Amino acid sequence: MIIVSAGTGQLDVAPQEVVGSILHRLGLEIGPLPAHPQGDNTLWQVRFPRVALAILVGASLAMAGALMQGVFGNPLAEPSVVGVSAGAALVAACVIVFQINVLGTWTVAAGAFLGGLVTTILVYLLSRSDGRTEVVTLVLTGIAVNAVCSAGIALMLFLGDTQAREEIVFWQLGSLNGTLWEHVGVVLPFAVVGIAVAIGLSRRLDLLALGDRAARHVGVDVERLRMLAIVMVAALTAAGVAFAGIIAFVGLVVPHLVRMVTGPAHRVLLPASALGGALLLVTADLAARTLVPYADLPIGMLTSLGGGPFFFWLLRRTRRTQGGWA
Repeated sequence: MIIVSAGTGQLDVAPQEVVGSILHRLGLEIGPLPAHPQGDNTLWQVRFPRVALAILVGASLAMAGALMQGVFGNPLAEPSVVGVSAGAALVAACVIVFQINVLGTWTVAAGAFLGGLVTTILVYLLSRSDGRTEVVTLVLTGIAVNAVCSAGIALMLFLGDTQAREEIVFWQLGSLNGTLWEHVGVVLPFAVVGIAVAIGLSRRLDLLALGDRAARHVGVDVERLRMLAIVMVAALTAAGVAFAGIIAFVGLVVPHLVRMVTGPAHRVLLPASALGGALLLVTADLAARTLVPYADLPIGMLTSLGGGPFFFWLLRRTRRTQGGWA
């Protein structure tokens, strides 16, 4: 899909020429270079950065979703439960409306990243009581904070001018348009560290699935595990939405679907979810660029249009067959 996505667009590049361009960049004189004079520049300046960011964002969101479902023991959990996306969107909207320009063109992305992290930490701290965090309290706190952030976004839409409103709405719909290698370089370390730490938690997440009490009996520090997992969810999701905007359903549907294929063991489920999320977003971005000629559709809109009906079907199927985890 990487080869197909990179070669498809207003300027088509044959698959063998895409592979040849990559091999030549690696110093291997194998395969043909793009025949079109601008083919190589199009691949390396436009297509490959966009595909790379789609891989990182998709893998990060799906991994965050799998972590959330493991921590909560609930297949309906996703990163937005702890307010990451809503907090990121609120701060991004504030930056746009008040024309804050501290970091130049990076200001919106930096604000979104910090907003997602701060909101998650706030939800976690507000849900703690007597040194412990109950899952139900965490979810309810997240719902309340999401509601407040949504109201704040509505206020920003009211205060902003027409251009600001359009920018806020477009950012919330999600897009990979205009991706640069610099963006990929910022998201990459967060994605790599977050995914590596998440995979390292797989055994303890399997034990947590037995219940808090059973996990404590076999030596799992449940509170520390939840805190670390939520921090990783916040970092992965915040890094993902910083440059791509809000992309819905990846963190919800992909782990759910992968679990149906691989089973509940997190040692396989987590890396498979990352691969599934990357595949989904690369495919969705290809559709966003090519479905309508000379237009770039919001990728978050496409994932919602596809993910909503699919997840509804999944819920109906689960209720009929198992009544629980799909």
